[in-house]
Amino acid sequence: MTTRGRDQQPIMAGVVTALVGFTSSFVVVIAGLRAVGADPRQAASGLFALTVVFALGIIVLSVRSRAPVTLAWSTPGAALLVGLEGQQQDWSAAVGAFLVVGVLIVATGLIPALGDLIGRIPTPIAQAMLAGVLVTLCLAPVTSMSAEPLLTAPVIVVWLCATRWLSRWAMPLALLTALVVIGIYLGVHGAPDWSATPWWPTISLTVPRVDLAAMIGIAGPLYIVTMASQNIPGVAVLRSFGYVAPWRAAMGVTGIGTMVAAPFGGHAINLAALSAALAAGDEAGPDRSRRWIAGVTAGIVYLLLAVFSGALVAITAAAPGHLMEAVAGLALLGTFAAAIVGALADPDTRVAAALTFVTAASGVTFAGIGGAFWGLAVGLIANGVMRFGRRNGTSTAGERPDAEEAARAEDRADQAES
Repeated sequence: MTTRGRDQQPIMAGVVTALVGFTSSFVVVIAGLRAVGADPRQAASGLFALTVVFALGIIVLSVRSRAPVTLAWSTPGAALLVGLEGQQQDWSAAVGAFLVVGVLIVATGLIPALGDLIGRIPTPIAQAMLAGVLVTLCLAPVTSMSAEPLLTAPVIVVWLCATRWLSRWAMPLALLTALVVIGIYLGVHGAPDWSATPWWPTISLTVPRVDLAAMIGIAGPLYIVTMASQNIPGVAVLRSFGYVAPWRAAMGVTGIGTMVAAPFGGHAINLAALSAALAAGDEAGPDRSRRWIAGVTAGIVYLLLAVFSGALVAITAAAPGHLMEAVAGLALLGTFAAAIVGALADPDTRVAAALTFVTAASGVTFAGIGGAFWGLAVGLIANGVMRFGRRNGTSTAGERPDAEEAARAEDRADQAES
């Protein structure tokens, strides 16, 4: 087989990776940015900046490591921002928090002790916090079905059927159905004024503002969710296919990328988790040494998809009722289910995890800080009380995930090589 023939599979896998990764979650990103104060133009800028920056990061890391290293925006992080709607409306303060997240990600790659500190957060508590911030958005399909059944039902039916028979394409098909529904609706009721949001790629620069409440309520939870729900699983996915993730390089690229994208509205960039398997798995070709081409292809396709960022925000803003929130909720149902299972699986941490979940889901705000932080704080305190005085227990709640242990080991290997 010629080299050109061998490369067709990784190229096609890269195209699928980008299409599925982008269409499955961009609605969540837009909703998250709007929830913390971005107007349509700023949200379009954030979506564009994130896509361009992590696309370039994918190309750099894949070429450098000769492995299919794929990046993405933090979808759980965007869902966390959705949970802050009505609590945090100072966009410049939110941008300042995004910038701090980038600094923390870079520091994680450089300072092993910081990664160790994150690793000491019990996994069930971190999962419970994630589930708590996701629950509101995951309720959107139900509330939308109640309010606009004729608009929402086609989307849910297509998503459900595709989940059963074409699981990889469930969200792209649901999104396509939603776009058709929106088109029909606007054709019947008339289109809105499109002047508020340009249909072409746009950049909107925001000067970051340091705000203590935003640092604690946004930056802290966003960093923890991004590390625990994206970066660590991303390492595990690559490892499952026989690749060693370039930990320090990945943290440097994603952290600096987050810092670059932040003033333009980007919230966080990280290693891809779910979509990473599409570029690293067998569908990218039998020759593992050539699968890095899938990563490079995905980066190129993401750059092309970034061109549509403005149009997608405009369409989302014109969608009737809560239809697009329903699409976002469907996209996160799998993540929510996995987080609930992870949060409640260990009996030793179940009470603390339950307290974390209900606090994070409550949307409570105290001292200007949202429920995600307080859920984490309550869970850690409750877990400490439950463990107090216990000797030689069997609980493993304080142990770091295997993926993070692997990441630390790979980091030490990188240090030894250098």
